[in-house]
Amino acid sequence: MLTMDKVNLEDKWVLIREDFNVPLKEGRIAHTARIDAALPTLNKALAKGAKVIVMSHLGRPTEGAFDKALSLAPIAQYLSEKLGKQVPLFTLGEPKPALQSGEIALLENVRFLNGEEADADDLAKKLASLCDVFVMDAFAVAHRAQASTHGVAKFAPIACAGPLLQAELQAIDHVLEAPQRPVVAIVGGSKVSSKLKLLTNILDKVDTLVVGGGIANTFLAAKGLSVGESLYEPPLVATAKSMLDKAKAQGKTIWLPTDVVVAKSLSNDEQGVVKDCAHIGADDKIFDIGPQSCLSLAKCLEQAKTILWNGPVGVFEYEPFAQGTKSLADAIVSSKAFSVAGGGDTLAAIEQFHVQNKISYLSTGGGAFLEALEGNLLPAVAVLQTRKLEVQSTI
Repeated sequence: MLTMDKVNLEDKWVLIREDFNVPLKEGRIAHTARIDAALPTLNKALAKGAKVIVMSHLGRPTEGAFDKALSLAPIAQYLSEKLGKQVPLFTLGEPKPALQSGEIALLENVRFLNGEEADADDLAKKLASLCDVFVMDAFAVAHRAQASTHGVAKFAPIACAGPLLQAELQAIDHVLEAPQRPVVAIVGGSKVSSKLKLLTNILDKVDTLVVGGGIANTFLAAKGLSVGESLYEPPLVATAKSMLDKAKAQGKTIWLPTDVVVAKSLSNDEQGVVKDCAHIGADDKIFDIGPQSCLSLAKCLEQAKTILWNGPVGVFEYEPFAQGTKSLADAIVSSKAFSVAGGGDTLAAIEQFHVQNKISYLSTGGGAFLEALEGNLLPAVAVLQTRKLEVQSTI
């Protein structure tokens, strides 16, 4: 891809797609991390003398209708404070703000616009008409072919990748294509079916695959162990067994817990009981990994040189079942390995256990992170690659 640092931005109109889809409470921004992550990109473009228009979506409004509760007005105010300059908010169709070099404006919520989610060419052309250069910098929505992420890149005079998008793709590439070994990937979550493609793709690239949560229950069942009334997927037991056989044939390890924390129901008042995986009762429900498994997992991660983390190993939102995921987070922090973590539940766990600044790279993308790990080419990335090839063919 062409990247922003390779493009002359001086006195150019530069349209930057960021991800400002932040939680709002009573009209105020509850968490600013996504906006803060974009500030270096905006400052770089402004420092190069660009006339910057930044755009984003927020929430899921009814397309074609203005919704004051989902207006980007609070984001415009926050950007004004952080950038130290006024950031006017405007709507597509209104006159473009009369910006000078080094000034910035914010386009109102792109999901208010008809044709955004359908990736309509007419809307994409209107967005492209705002700029000399389009910069795609929102990795979290790079898996969505929409007018503000994909369509605009087809019609803008120049289309390139921003620093945030570039950093995300480089981190994933570092883990999957050029890692230091041994590589350990942790894939947790409730269902094998939701992460089957990820599990299949990742097994080919790692030395050890750690499976946790409900996913692990299906693998335990594949080994002939009872999981009681725990969440698992009987139709995918054969698939899990096939993966276990494949890993063994390739000399790889699929790590599974040897002891677990069980209870009859999911509650903060519940007293979890530690049981060996070979002795799960018919009415037991597995909600976390046990202390011996925590030690085993920590030892496994201590030997790793590259770690990928996507998904918890227990129901960490409930205090009695949080220890497994906490010990996992602590083990990753203690490791000297290069670590990449992403996914909504993973980031929530990282925040809960206060290790945000101790992971080598935190991905801002949920669905995009998962799709990239599955080996899919993201639409917003594919179009940037196509545009670069078009430019090269004319030279």
